[in-house]
Amino acid sequence: MRLRRIKDAKEKLEEFKDIVCLNPQDNKGKWQEFFPVSQPIYLEIGMGKGQFIIENAKRYPKINFIGCELSDSIVLKAARKIRNLDLKNLMLININANRLDDVFAPNEISHLFLNFSDPWPKTRHEKRRLTFDSYLEIYLRILKKPAVIEFKTDNRKLFEYSLMKFDEFQFKITELSLNLHEDNDDVITTEYEDKFKSLGQTIYFVKVEK
Repeated sequence: MRLRRIKDAKEKLEEFKDIVCLNPQDNKGKWQEFFPVSQPIYLEIGMGKGQFIIENAKRYPKINFIGCELSDSIVLKAARKIRNLDLKNLMLININANRLDDVFAPNEISHLFLNFSDPWPKTRHEKRRLTFDSYLEIYLRILKKPAVIEFKTDNRKLFEYSLMKFDEFQFKITELSLNLHEDNDDVITTEYEDKFKSLGQTIYFVKVEK
């Protein structure tokens, strides 16, 4: 499901300044001022084309949402979907997750979503996994207490690895499913999730807090 790069995507994002924060580091510690209404901020890392976070923003107007995505082409696709939806509680940022400390102050985020992250299966790439130690340390800095993370994947090995990491960091499991769509018929899905579900693949889910 890889997308082809859009030519001049970075420049085209300039057309969506009301949806995409082009210099997110300038808002560090001031994100509540960036939204029309001051309310809890939920962050999705690796939002893809935005299906999951758009639906959340529609359902929960009393929460502010930020979608984070590394690919400028994908952010552009998401921004085009959002343009006519009049969602004042949703913003997008185009950064690498390892820069979250540059963008958010301590305790600025209330809730974090990690959906279908790249599993980086090779041992030498472990540090790139979004549940590796260095990332969990960042999350714990930017999240308010209790720090809440929701994690979904179709990759069993990544799921087991992430459970191990959450345990090492003394997170408490508050919800867990080894077959999310069998256990819950009211799930807000991502584009990847819909594809995997249609193929009959199992979706693993855990919600943790610390």
